[in-house]
Amino acid sequence: MIHRYRAGMPQLSYTGLSENWLLKECGHRHWEALAEHAGRAQPDFHDDNGHRSYAAFTGIRLQTSGLDAIAENDVFDIHSTLCRTGPVRHFSTHRIVRGGNQIVDLSMSSAFLTRGEARSNRVVARAALAALSGEIAPMPERAAQMLQMSKRLRAADRTVLSDLEPAAAGPIEFLPCPNGDFNGANFLYFASFQAFVDRAEWQWRQCDEPPLVTNRSLFYYGNVDVGDTLSVRMVGHAENEQGIRHWTEVRRKSDGMKIADVITEKRWRRR
Repeated sequence: MIHRYRAGMPQLSYTGLSENWLLKECGHRHWEALAEHAGRAQPDFHDDNGHRSYAAFTGIRLQTSGLDAIAENDVFDIHSTLCRTGPVRHFSTHRIVRGGNQIVDLSMSSAFLTRGEARSNRVVARAALAALSGEIAPMPERAAQMLQMSKRLRAADRTVLSDLEPAAAGPIEFLPCPNGDFNGANFLYFASFQAFVDRAEWQWRQCDEPPLVTNRSLFYYGNVDVGDTLSVRMVGHAENEQGIRHWTEVRRKSDGMKIADVITEKRWRRR
């Protein structure tokens, strides 16, 4: 699938194409592709017990040559593909292309989940959807790499990022707002995690010119209810003349559970 856009204020940020907008848009493209892949007119899924089910993202990997390559009124395309990698797992790729040049390569893994309790995001389970159609394809190498990285980070395996120095910065707390940080399914929106990490980074280290993201990996293990507080802590970091790199974990304050790991790489912006 190919979709064309013209960059305007919703698609742009201070540093070029908005990463937050891009995650949301490609998440929507992933959701629409799930319906098409399953032969449905709209993305409306229920588990075998009739409960509403949603495709929750378990891992995302973004690689870019520079989001600043897209400016106001530039036309660009998003090329999307999706495959089924398990009974309730799917993997999509999204290439952002401007003028024949690829700007972004985005990979997204999801699994269908069902709430165990009404309106509670702390009790969710893998959904059973016997009616879900589509051939199960071998897991792409990139999806397998993301899965292994997720397991190692969740287990706090520091050897996977041995080049990072332990971070001295203390945790920063955020109270997610239901009007802006949660989605229509009442979950903390997957793209909000990226936003909280960037806000925390800006508080840890402000600079004259904010650096530009080059790589970002996000791995999700849980969610929060409205009214719960997030704690964002930098686990490790590195900085040199090229840019910065850090490993950040996100925990919910109510029980201390780690609900996400985020690996960020950025380069310095030069004017």
